[in-house]
Amino acid sequence: MFILKNSSSISQVARLRSPRFRQTGSNCTLSFWYYNYGQSVGAAEMQLLVDGMKQPTVLWRAYYNEGNQWLKAVIQLGRLPHPFQFSLDKISLGFYDGISAIDDITFENCALPPPASSCEGPNRFWCRDTKACIDGVLVCDLVDDCGDGSDEDNCNPDLQCNFENGLCNWEQDIEDDFDWIRIQGPTPTVNTGPLKDHTTGTAGGHYLYMESSEPRQFQDKAVLLSPHFNPPVNGTCIFRFHYHMFGKQVYKLSVFQRTVSNTNGWLLWYKFGNQEDRWIRQTLYISSSKPFQILVKGTVGDGFTGDIGLDDMSFLGCTLYNGNLPTISTTTSGTSVPATLPMNNCTEKEFVCRASGHCIQMIQSCDFSPDCSDKSDESACVTEFCDFEDKNQCGWYQPALEQMSRNDSIDTTNIFKWELGRGANLYPGQEKHSPLIDHTTCTEEGWYLFADSSNGEFGHTADIATPAISLTGPKCKIIFWNHMNGSTIGSLEVLCKNGNRTSKLWTQSGSQGPQWNRAEVFLGIRSNFQVVFRAKRGVSYMGDMAVDDITFEDCSPLLIPGRSCTSEEFTCANKYCIPKDNLCDFVNDCADNSDESPAI
Repeated sequence: MFILKNSSSISQVARLRSPRFRQTGSNCTLSFWYYNYGQSVGAAEMQLLVDGMKQPTVLWRAYYNEGNQWLKAVIQLGRLPHPFQFSLDKISLGFYDGISAIDDITFENCALPPPASSCEGPNRFWCRDTKACIDGVLVCDLVDDCGDGSDEDNCNPDLQCNFENGLCNWEQDIEDDFDWIRIQGPTPTVNTGPLKDHTTGTAGGHYLYMESSEPRQFQDKAVLLSPHFNPPVNGTCIFRFHYHMFGKQVYKLSVFQRTVSNTNGWLLWYKFGNQEDRWIRQTLYISSSKPFQILVKGTVGDGFTGDIGLDDMSFLGCTLYNGNLPTISTTTSGTSVPATLPMNNCTEKEFVCRASGHCIQMIQSCDFSPDCSDKSDESACVTEFCDFEDKNQCGWYQPALEQMSRNDSIDTTNIFKWELGRGANLYPGQEKHSPLIDHTTCTEEGWYLFADSSNGEFGHTADIATPAISLTGPKCKIIFWNHMNGSTIGSLEVLCKNGNRTSKLWTQSGSQGPQWNRAEVFLGIRSNFQVVFRAKRGVSYMGDMAVDDITFEDCSPLLIPGRSCTSEEFTCANKYCIPKDNLCDFVNDCADNSDESPAI
């Protein structure tokens, strides 16, 4: 189907209407291929028209010439319980010169779940009228998975929030930088954020979003606090929520759990970067022996196309706690590590938890996943994120420099080496080849790590490394920002060192301009290794190299859960559970390649 030019009207609108549909299931998606080419081709948008709603919902937009090519659009519809139809509008204001076309319209997973003659087995729910048999984890999650609403009957409203009538019993944190915003329809900035909520799938529904435009700055944080919960009676409390992370400059969404009110708690889950224009469901299994609280933290990225959305947050198998969480003194650390080891029965091949004397496998230390209650197994390791503020190097060290420092006869002052620096400390003229501002705070007061080329000679190298990392997961990668500006820049490398073997993972040479540049290096599954940044000096002092905001993302190794995998998960051959969305994506998510088997 394509549009013919009509020159009889200055303002032209071409409209294509779909048949009427009665309803859709909760996993419904619409896809089509479109062509929008020409110097003045104009805009196009797909609208959802629901019976009983005066306001249409914009589902998709194309604003401009997108080249001589067919492009695919995928629209998440979700559960639409009322009759509806689509309207595809092509708008041309003034002179129209171009071709617009649409082809191959496809609906997927739009039917309600089929009826079942029986519904036996653990954690299954039999729908009242449709007789569908669904996973028990879908009950009371604010989504009508049954198609008759029975999976959402008799639910405790204190354990759910769809934000249609406010924040429910969630609260904005007063210790963060700014607040989440409750909104209907699209966010104010184009090409980022949702166009509609998740609950109703229309512009009439409400959700929360984190605005990333000015005056927000990189790494500003907005934190949402849950009510307090009792320790789960059956051992596990299930937290379900839907998130939306769409935009080129989306940064991070993370979930924490805490049992002490004036701490950040410990990390349960996080997600980095653009996840496309869709709502994504996340299920977290929470265990605790003490009353606890959940924190949902959004972190601003490098620009205004970094909005993040939240909707349909619910708990299952949890009960509210009426009291307050305890506090700890701010003068002492709640996870202080004793200087001497407690009494223990650990072998030489096991790690001793400093506070309890509990024994864990040595490979569980320095694996980005705390296994000791005091987190002592991760205390002498590199941290997941390092911004070098407060002059903290987060575990990174220089092996050669430390070796030289042990020899009193060697002066390390003028050796080419890594140092902590900031723009405020630069001497006149040095800003031409060194960063004037750091990447974290974008100020002259912010700290970064740099190799000072005013020391050393041409070809000298400086290495800074992590302590040994025991084990990483299949999606592990390191993300960092680098600054390489100057007429005689040498090279910067990222190396992997395993025993006596060193391999090059990434390299950059020459001047890259007077700005911070993002780099991403895939690590995957590795064991007993170090990550090394190697700077190689150029021919003169006009070429300092700097790094900042180093992040190890998705690096925790896979763990076999003490439960069976849910209907949303795939059971790997090694019994790990991974999301079904990760099947057949050319990534070894299971660590045994069973998720990439041709037999799936």
